[in-house]
Amino acid sequence: MKLFVLKWYPIILAFICMLYSITLGLMGRQDEALYSAHWPGTILLFAIAIRQRRKP
Repeated sequence: MKLFVLKWYPIILAFICMLYSITLGLMGRQDEALYSAHWPGTILLFAIAIRQRRKP
């Protein structure tokens, strides 16, 4: 389980952020939904950058 979480944590976190943004949009809080809609992409990009820097 630990290896699964260590490997897939950026995708899990991005999915949770995406659900948060969708929930805000459905609640009618459009400004907050648009702001938080950028979080999943940012999380995934940083995860890619960090993993590329780790490998020799």
